[in-house]
Amino acid sequence: MADGMSARNGVSSAPSHLPIPAFDPPRKPKRNKYALACSFLASMTSILLGYDIGVMSGAIIYIRKTIHMTDVQKEVIMGILNLYSLLGSAAAGRTSDWIGRRYTIIFAGGIFFAGALLMGFATSYAFLMVGRFVAGIGVGYALMIAPVYTAEVAPASTRGFLTSFPEVFINFGILLGYVSNYAFSKLPTNLGWRFMLGIGAVPSVFIAIAVLAMPESPRWLVMQGRLGEARTVLDKTSDSPEESKLRLTEIKEAAGIPEHCNDDIVAVPKQHHGEGVWRELLLRPHPAVRHILMCAVGIHFFQQASGIDSVVLYSPEIFKRAGITKDTEQLLATMAVGFTKTVFILVATFLLDKIGRRPLLLSSVAGMIVSLVGLGIGLTIVENSDHKMIWAVALCISTVLSFVAFFSIGMGPITWVYSSEIFPLRLRAQGCRIAAVAWVFFYTFLPETQGKTLEEMETLFGTFYKWRSTLRALNEKKRENDRQVQMGNTTTKEHNQS
Repeated sequence: MADGMSARNGVSSAPSHLPIPAFDPPRKPKRNKYALACSFLASMTSILLGYDIGVMSGAIIYIRKTIHMTDVQKEVIMGILNLYSLLGSAAAGRTSDWIGRRYTIIFAGGIFFAGALLMGFATSYAFLMVGRFVAGIGVGYALMIAPVYTAEVAPASTRGFLTSFPEVFINFGILLGYVSNYAFSKLPTNLGWRFMLGIGAVPSVFIAIAVLAMPESPRWLVMQGRLGEARTVLDKTSDSPEESKLRLTEIKEAAGIPEHCNDDIVAVPKQHHGEGVWRELLLRPHPAVRHILMCAVGIHFFQQASGIDSVVLYSPEIFKRAGITKDTEQLLATMAVGFTKTVFILVATFLLDKIGRRPLLLSSVAGMIVSLVGLGIGLTIVENSDHKMIWAVALCISTVLSFVAFFSIGMGPITWVYSSEIFPLRLRAQGCRIAAVAWVFFYTFLPETQGKTLEEMETLFGTFYKWRSTLRALNEKKRENDRQVQMGNTTTKEHNQS
């Protein structure tokens, strides 16, 4: 009876399996393949930095057998890349605002191509330094522009994943540099290191050609008033048409373009072409910009202060101190460092948008601290032992690998992801490059205090940026005192013998 009543009233008593939109969980958007391809191509420029860092760590072993240089000159040629790349980064912000993000990437590849060839054909230390300078400028350009372009192209749902690509390719470049070291180490000494350095010109050619297939950044197009082209790019790189419209509206608002202006070409207010950016960023920042600047500079500073460059550049030296004496064995162990960095940076790319930035960053730093403590203990035991202790050598190798693994899973990729996404549109290019100013400050004003007495500190720190000349004078005075002490000991010894 009841069933009949239900049937007559057109109501079914069977349970309904129709979805209820209000209670269904939102579907996770699929990764945008076009945005993925654009980010992939742009981030390939970071291979140049990674290759230069990785290859120099092994090439210097053979360069010193051909070109005479002191220990100080060796340290300068290896570490000077940071200063040169800083100059490139400083110029890249204005260049990318002028000619666009895409052509800046091509320009970076051309500069590095010239630098790699110059280093490969170097016949003297000065010649090698010139090539290092040119290559460093290209690296600086690539280092600044890749994360900016990727952040501006990527949709919000996968921005962390895509913006970590530059760090992925830096690690891949380091691994290529290590492989190049081992591959060419069998050649005659005078040729091997030249191939190691010169072959770096090859990736830059392929990168420059590949970048031609990329679209221009939609944000840069809007800043130029080219709304039609920006709309086309956003339609291709967004997860949905609604997101594309929303992104365009937000970019127009940031650029000062009225919402009702929807023509393909519009006029952009003059003040939004870059004038006054430095004033807002440094002289009169409002609280949000001040906080952003503090976070960006701080995270870049602590990334460099973590010691990752020292571990990567001097990994053969570390393994030598740990008891691995043969050049080829040192290079093989160094390849393991590159492989570990590459694997764990790939893991990080998939975790950034799932776990978040802070948990990965905090766990990364904690793991790095433990690893460095273990490395310090292992090296201390090895250097103070009368015989080779296998477990201590194994501890040194494992802690180096764990250090780069923890760095790659957090501190490495998050630094660039975080700093490229937190700056407002009008400040993005300048904001990303000012994060490198901390390096100049420390390079210019912080003296080396190793081996100095507390009494010498006041003299050393009283000369500000002229501390290097003061340091040379202190070292010369110390050597003179040592000679006098040695002569006095010799005279006393001869007197006793007589």
